[in-house]
Formats: sequence, structure tokens, C-alpha cells
Amino acid sequence: MNVVRLLRRLLPLLFLVGLGWFLWRKIGPTLAGLNPLNAEPRVTVTHNTVLTQVEALGKLELVRYRFKDVVEYRRASRYPLLPDAKVALVVGGEAVGCLDLRKIRPQDVVFEGDTVVRVFLPAPELCSFQVNHDQSRVFSTENGFFQDADLVDEGYKYAEKQVRNAALQSGILAETQRNAEQILVPMLRTLTGRRVVVGQQLLMPKVGPKQ
Repeated sequence: MNVVRLLRRLLPLLFLVGLGWFLWRKIGPTLAGLNPLNAEPRVTVTHNTVLTQVEALGKLELVRYRFKDVVEYRRASRYPLLPDAKVALVVGGEAVGCLDLRKIRPQDVVFEGDTVVRVFLPAPELCSFQVNHDQSRVFSTENGFFQDADLVDEGYKYAEKQVRNAALQSGILAETQRNAEQILVPMLRTLTGRRVVVGQQLLMPKVGPKQ
């Protein structure tokens, strides 16, 4: 009898505990989301994009040269007793040869009879050259005297000029001209149905001021 009486007294309490656990499982996540301490921080981004320049692009990229080089840049010391500053760089760079199609004039396309079209192309250009910093690194610096950052920056600028010189010496302009003919001749032949002859524009000599 004592056990039965005890169960009767505990039964309402067990019912309340079970009901509370059930309700917490149902609405607990919602209440946690309402807690300001658990809330995700609100991020507000404000920006105004302004169009500053529109540039017409007519450059046809035809060849890309990639270079790897070890460059040692030396800056002479201003003071006789101090050694020269030096930086050694492992440099990756690239140069791109192109034709500027905006320079083709109406008189540069000549139809000869019913079977031939002659096209005079502008001179090939080195349209870009740069150092790829993600493929480059500083190997060493010496005697920077707390100006290592400036020394490295000067070294990269020198390396960029070397990329330009190396591309020109490697014949990138001639390669650009050859690729232009290989790409444009079949395309123009398909468009016109004629035999295509490619030439190069004649550059008029610049007339200087009269003496």
C-alpha cells in the first residue's frame, strides 16, 4: 500500500517532467534562436559602383610567351664606405603579342577582280608584358639597410623591363605576324569566298619640323 501511495504521489510529478521535456524538444530550438547572445551577427554592406571609363577593345591576342629568370638587381650605394644593395629574384613573367584591328582602314581592304581580296594588316605589337608575382619570389637581399621593400620593388620593375626585352629578342613580333596570317586568312576566305592575300600596312615616314 505504501508503494502504491508513493506512485500516486509521484505520477503527477513524472507527468510534468515528461511534459516539460517534450515541450523543450519542440520549442527549444526556436527559443535558442531568439536569444540575442546566440544570434548570428548581422552584416550590412553598402557600396556604390561608379563607371569611370569605357574603352573600345580591338586588339587580337595571337601569341603569349612565358619566361623564367633569375634576376640580380644591384643599387649603388650613395656612400663610399657602404656596400651596394642587392636583391636576387626568381621571376616568372609573360608577354603577349597582338594586332590592333582598330587600325585597319577601308583602303587596307582591296578587291582585285572577282577572285582575290588583298588585306593590309597593321604592324604586330607587344600589347602587354608583366611579371607574374604569384610565380615569382625573393631569393635573397643584401645590404638593404631597412629599405628591403623598396629594393625588391625596384628589382621587380627592372625584371619587368627584362621580360619586354626578352620577348622582343625572342621574335614575338614575327611570331605574332605568322599567327595572324594563319588565323585571319582562312576566316576571310570563308567570309568572302575569294583567295586572300595578306600584306602589311606601309607606314608613312614622320615629317619633322622644318629647320
